[in-house]
Amino acid sequence: MSNILILNGHQPYPFAKGELNAALIDRATAYLKAAGHDVRVTKIAEGYDVEQEIASHQWADTVIMQFPVNWMGVPWSFKKYMDEVYTAGMDGRLTNGDGRVAEAPKENYGMGGSLTGTTYMLSVTLNAPVEAFDNPTEPFFEGASLDDLLRPMHLNAKFFGMSPLPTFGAFDVMKNADVDSDFARFDAHLARVFGANSVSEVA
Repeated sequence: MSNILILNGHQPYPFAKGELNAALIDRATAYLKAAGHDVRVTKIAEGYDVEQEIASHQWADTVIMQFPVNWMGVPWSFKKYMDEVYTAGMDGRLTNGDGRVAEAPKENYGMGGSLTGTTYMLSVTLNAPVEAFDNPTEPFFEGASLDDLLRPMHLNAKFFGMSPLPTFGAFDVMKNADVDSDFARFDAHLARVFGANSVSEVA
């Protein structure tokens, strides 16, 4: 089958210890292993080795990035991970610099990625309700989608040559959580993205 790297980008706080993100990763790991995939999981907040993380990205056929949306972006520990791991990988292992060459210094910025053929999936948890998105009458996002909000993460992945899989979102998790529904939708999402397989192992 394929090699799948899962990044747990949650940063624990007293009011958000990361149980939902961890549970989603556990479900994904069980589902994918049952389907015959090899899975590696990095818990970013617990520490990591930069060289090993670069190697894991090179090893992976798919990278799943699981994280809560904090202040419209990733938690600070995940941003630190990107600063350290992705910058070190700009030596050609993850990308050949920023993709430009001396002969054409104004062209093809961001197109030097070395991970062509690798896919990625964003899976996020949010305080915002799903109704806040894709609705021009809602005053904050003004019709923007979840993927619009996550565009910097999509561009980061594109910078390394990766191709997107459909995004998953668990919404309104702080004030109106429906974990059972989130789990059911997540199982169905995994089946659509990675192929139908029994989810009884994780149900």
